[in-house]
Amino acid sequence: MIFQRTELLLGKENLEKLKNSHVIVFGVGGVGGYVVEGLVRSGIGSLTIVDFDKIDITNLNRQIIATQDSIGEVKVEAFKKRVLSINPDIKLYTYEEKFFKDKKDMFFKDKKYDYIVDAIDIVTAKLDLIEIAKETNTPIISSMGTGNKLNPMMFEVTDISKTSVCPLAKVIRQEVKKRRLGKLKVIYSKEEPKKPEADGREKSKNIGSVAFVPSVAGLIIASEVVKDICSK
Repeated sequence: MIFQRTELLLGKENLEKLKNSHVIVFGVGGVGGYVVEGLVRSGIGSLTIVDFDKIDITNLNRQIIATQDSIGEVKVEAFKKRVLSINPDIKLYTYEEKFFKDKKDMFFKDKKYDYIVDAIDIVTAKLDLIEIAKETNTPIISSMGTGNKLNPMMFEVTDISKTSVCPLAKVIRQEVKKRRLGKLKVIYSKEEPKKPEADGREKSKNIGSVAFVPSVAGLIIASEVVKDICSK
């Protein structure tokens, strides 16, 4: 059995809960890709993944699906092959789409999820997704910034109101309060962002990244989803 070792830790009842649960992950890049990996290997029975992008050479340093052979592939299609090669019995749904509020019905009309994972980069889209989670009474965990960070030991899971340091968390915190959205479970880093340099002299407009920061955030998110589902 694929999940024999997992059952030794979680127990048969919790493994059954995971098998009967449906999680949707928005964004399968550096963070979201490892969320998917963690959930699939933990026994989630139904999974929906949403991402509009293709694999780029700049993804090779941190994204689990990125290899020299996969450059140019649609991310959700590449993940489809990977996920089914791990667990062919999983119910997998893929959307090659960028999430915006006007596409809400595509994902949420007549569909019910046990958990929403927000691993997208666009602030307006994140906030719209958080609002939808509140409207549908669906648990959600939202990833704050992992770029320009080097220390994976600085991550914390907490409510958005208790965040600090992270520039993205500051914006989301203010908007969540303004929109009266209440509590929001997030993962964020207390590490001060490093200012990236293009060549040692001039500042770069791009966001720096490494293999071991977004991946850790993604696996922590997966663990939170699994723990929350099992504790129902």
